[in-house]
Amino acid sequence: MCGILAVLGCSDDSQAKRVRVLELSRRKFSVILGSLFGFFLLKHRGPDWSGLYQNGDCYLAHQRLAIIDPASGDQPLFNENKKIVVTVNGEIYNHEELRKRLPHHKFGTDSDCDVIAHLYEEYGENFVDMLDGMFSFVLLDCRDNTFIVARDAIGITSLYIGWGLDGSVWISSELKGLNDECEHFECFPPGHLYSSKSGGLRRWYNPPWFSEAIPLTPYDPLALRRSFENAVIKRLMSDVPFGVLLSGGLDSSLVASITARHLAGTKAARQWGAQLHSFCVGLEGSPDLKAAKEVADYLGTVHHEFHFTVQDGIDAIEEVIYHIETYDVTTIRASTPMFLMARKIKSLGVKMVISGEGSDEIFGGYLYFHKAPNKEEFHRETCRKIKALHQYDCLRANKATSAWGLEARVPFLDKEFINVAMAIDPEWKMIRPEKGRIEKWVLRRAFDDEEHPYLPKHILYRQKEQFSDGVGYSWIDGLKDHAAQHVTDKMIQNAAHIFPHNTPTTKEAYYYRMIFERFFPQNSARLTVPGGASVACSTAKAVEWDAAWSNNLDPSGRAALGVHLSAYDKQQAASNINGMIVGSIPRLVEVNAPGVVIRS
Repeated sequence: MCGILAVLGCSDDSQAKRVRVLELSRRKFSVILGSLFGFFLLKHRGPDWSGLYQNGDCYLAHQRLAIIDPASGDQPLFNENKKIVVTVNGEIYNHEELRKRLPHHKFGTDSDCDVIAHLYEEYGENFVDMLDGMFSFVLLDCRDNTFIVARDAIGITSLYIGWGLDGSVWISSELKGLNDECEHFECFPPGHLYSSKSGGLRRWYNPPWFSEAIPLTPYDPLALRRSFENAVIKRLMSDVPFGVLLSGGLDSSLVASITARHLAGTKAARQWGAQLHSFCVGLEGSPDLKAAKEVADYLGTVHHEFHFTVQDGIDAIEEVIYHIETYDVTTIRASTPMFLMARKIKSLGVKMVISGEGSDEIFGGYLYFHKAPNKEEFHRETCRKIKALHQYDCLRANKATSAWGLEARVPFLDKEFINVAMAIDPEWKMIRPEKGRIEKWVLRRAFDDEEHPYLPKHILYRQKEQFSDGVGYSWIDGLKDHAAQHVTDKMIQNAAHIFPHNTPTTKEAYYYRMIFERFFPQNSARLTVPGGASVACSTAKAVEWDAAWSNNLDPSGRAALGVHLSAYDKQQAASNINGMIVGSIPRLVEVNAPGVVIRS
């Protein structure tokens, strides 16, 4: 993932302003982490190159993470006469096909993002739906000094918009670029376009499922399988070494299996080798580590297993909240091990990973879906969950990896695949134990191939584990214990007076909120974070499905009472929290992890 920052229509076009914009795009912050002193960057998103373009009162800055065409794809990018300028974060998977639709255009680079300026020149503002990928971009038309801003359909890439007192519009990949400069800022909505000509936002992404009407298409397992395989294959586009995140759960295991099957014929395999690398993180003895190792052995990947202790994670919490820019409890729980793992992955020379986010939202994979009262409510909840992904799992996958200059791709959130999956009559997605249908049965059945199996049966039908649970149950319990040492009962009693918006109701939530407010004290910042009651990652609406849940509100999958099968080992919790560290950086132990072999 790259980092973009744009200042559009500011009152100051001096050299000093140019220097300030460049400083913000490369920004350093110094903060106190208890007794630790650290420095953090917006530059973390793109450590490979910095670019800045100025046209009068408009500035476009870019911090590049080079994945496609590392040699010549630096940004900002231009059309032939350099009158149209664009700064982009993301990947356009169909860029080669789009180039063929622009035969009279000359491209300056082989970058996948180079098509955007030329598409605008040819089609105007209505080209965005032609893009197949994950992206956020700012495009400046110097012919009339107008601009457009757009974000991908689901919000896989992060993006924020702000307004200065001088009337300027600010765009940034992260809050850090806006919170000291803008009078007001907010999350840029996914699937939307902002045009300076109209002065407002409009939604460009309008799929059939968005209305939440109940679909009636019969379940076709082969069509679902083909669609997801295509989604994975298109994401194998890379000019740098890459791998897969493998938790051993259904979603990441399917991603790994399909990648392993199709890697050999790709350009990346010819350049870097055809053996797939897989990565997993967890507390020692965690469910994910065991399952991931079994899947890796089955697929023949070069597997990298990283261990962390509860204390390692606790020591990283403040840094994690700074980078992911949220105080949402479940996002912080899951982001911390991912943040630690991303650092190790990048140290091995890997710059991109493919991950399994999005499946649970599309197929109703969270354990609370067992209590869906009917297919209509089931489908509407999946729609609500997909629409909110940019505030939760997409935010986590994007920012926890980008913190270390690593890109995460998510094939389950492919536009075409979502259309296929969300058109299925939700009766087929309903969890029906009496019919042998567990959560995500339609996906499991689609890849249950007896002749050419994708996965071992017990992995294909493994019960859902949320990432923050699967890395080790004592991780969440350790976080709660740590928060209880820093937040008193009196603090919780007065929480509504201190935090009237999204008032924390637990000591863990209060602890995270205190840290967030220290980094981002503006009201605009706290309004970017969602709130509301939740059980096992449900929306507030789904809490109504079971009256007992209102007394057990926790985003952990283990909060789905009467559904989760796995036991909690208190002895393991005690042993993990004793792994204290010394020094300013949490340690992460790598077990049996061969280095990435780069072939020349």
